[in-house]
Amino acid sequence: MSGIPMERPVLAEDEAAALSGLAARVRALAEATVLTSVGTAEAAAVAAEVEALTARLAAARRDAPPFVPSGERRMDRQIGNPVTGALNPLAPPVELTVSSDGIVRGEFTLSTVYEGPPSYVHGGVSAMVLDQVLGMAAAASGTPGMTATLETRYRRPTPLGVPLSVEAKASRVEGRKVYASGTICGPDGRVTVEATAMFIMPQRFVPHF
Repeated sequence: MSGIPMERPVLAEDEAAALSGLAARVRALAEATVLTSVGTAEAAAVAAEVEALTARLAAARRDAPPFVPSGERRMDRQIGNPVTGALNPLAPPVELTVSSDGIVRGEFTLSTVYEGPPSYVHGGVSAMVLDQVLGMAAAASGTPGMTATLETRYRRPTPLGVPLSVEAKASRVEGRKVYASGTICGPDGRVTVEATAMFIMPQRFVPHF
């Protein structure tokens, strides 16, 4: 379906907790898959078990990722978000807070699943995290929008396996446009990646499925 709004299922608290726990286990499985040194026979056996488990989960499917009821902003409800969603095994996930002055902050650690250059974070992953945080900063300004431009500058390699911090804030609003900037810092406080972005509030938002 294209251009037709779709009601999203809303998870009860216990269901959200159970599925978030499942996603955490799948996240751990992904890291174990990247780092495992088991032999070919054991890898094949585990693959067969994973295939069977996947079939069990796929036996009942929703038409779209679900929401949770908490949160004042739409993105707070998107538990399947690939950056912050506890339900999404692809997400680290990054936990973010928004202060009263509109600054979005968070701390996170990225495992080897997100490796680009050996022992460092893939640049695309850093950009994805910053896009999310900058978007939240734009929304905090009162004019939420969709990414129109995103410019990243990589100051130094971002290390894996250590606490990283991210911060962003909207700088100005011009009609439906919001401009924001943000950074990712290593544990030593030095900036590893900085970014600026422009977001545009659609005149009419219709989800595409």
